[in-house]
Amino acid sequence: MARFALDARILLRLVTSEHGVDTKNQLVAPHSIRSDALDLLLQEVRSGEVTERAALQLHERMTELKFRVLGDRVSRRTAWQIAMAHDWASVHAAEYLAVAKLQADAFVTEDPEFIAKAGAIVPLAPLGAILKG
Repeated sequence: MARFALDARILLRLVTSEHGVDTKNQLVAPHSIRSDALDLLLQEVRSGEVTERAALQLHERMTELKFRVLGDRVSRRTAWQIAMAHDWASVHAAEYLAVAKLQADAFVTEDPEFIAKAGAIVPLAPLGAILKG
């Protein structure tokens, strides 16, 4: 069984994918992932990309998807250390990378900022790594 950390955009991709998540993999993310995904949905509603009804349906699907959320003292401390070591102004990205570093084999993201920041901190994996065939 492989463990993958995911970001909010990937969470939204998973709930809209027709493939579904491969059950042989375990998914992990920081506690903030659902709020971050909800922020993305709000932006999409405000820009007219999706309707409010569709966004709320995706929110329901997000809550049904099985994955482990983490926000314990060790992951927060690791996020702090990552942000400090890289002179980042926020721990937001560092929280995702800390969870990936501590609890996953790889981080699944398509966000250019996360990809750039992941660098030598954690290995990356493509979305296809967690989808069913």
